[in-house]
Amino acid sequence: MPMTDFTAPAPSRKLAALAAALICLAAQPCLAADDDDAPKGAAVTVINATKACFAAIVEVTGPVIARDETMIRPERQGLKVSEILADPGDTVTAGQTLARLILPEGGTALVQAPVAGLIATSSAVIGATASGRGEALFSIIARSEFDLVGLVPTEDISTLKVNQPAKVKIGADWVDGRVRRIGTTVEPNSQLGQVFIALTTNRRLLVNASGRALITTNQNQSCGISVPLTSILYGSGGTVVQVVRRQRIETRRVEVGLMAAGQVEIREGLTEGDVVVARAGALLREGDPVRPVTASVDTK
Repeated sequence: MPMTDFTAPAPSRKLAALAAALICLAAQPCLAADDDDAPKGAAVTVINATKACFAAIVEVTGPVIARDETMIRPERQGLKVSEILADPGDTVTAGQTLARLILPEGGTALVQAPVAGLIATSSAVIGATASGRGEALFSIIARSEFDLVGLVPTEDISTLKVNQPAKVKIGADWVDGRVRRIGTTVEPNSQLGQVFIALTTNRRLLVNASGRALITTNQNQSCGISVPLTSILYGSGGTVVQVVRRQRIETRRVEVGLMAAGQVEIREGLTEGDVVVARAGALLREGDPVRPVTASVDTK
């Protein structure tokens, strides 16, 4: 007798797909087929905006400059340097002889310090010609006085007053300072102004050395939302932070307050728990897809 094939008919594709779906739902939620449409941007380090209290201190950074520099040249033309009696780095008194020059008709002339202070530079070379119109033979930092020129956000300028005390860190050392003058203009792109802090110290300072000052203002302690200073962007459109929402960048306009220890107070624009880009940058724009990575180390 011919053998009869009793093999069951293969299930349809629809039944197979339905069975797979039922198995998936029974085990755990499955990834949707349209997950390929989810944002897959660059990984960015983020932090959560938290509440914190700030002391009445404004933190600024900037270079050390000579407050008043005096250039010294001979009054006559055609003189030659015959003797050099002071070098850069020397502290001199008013009237002290710095060099001797030979006159064209013979005899000598003295170059003297018009003010007491620190010799910053010298171009004097024995045998070289000195001129009243050429390069200065010496430059003196009058009275050895230095300022720190600090950059300060416009929001903090109104809290600064002349004579407010400051602690200034230059290199590894702290020196005393006091607000001497507050700038009257603001750089349009960064929206940062200038504050000049007079430095009081017996140690020798280097021009253009970088410093950080903590200025004690007359305000009371302020409590609000806190984010790292690196999260702040200053631009012509104002002060902003970049927030991650639904894995995309949102740019938030904020009002900043006090700063301390690398953190800045946000008075308006953020709420506690907002996911903020820890190191904001111009490469991230509104609506960009990103993959947020929570910071595991200090972002200051």
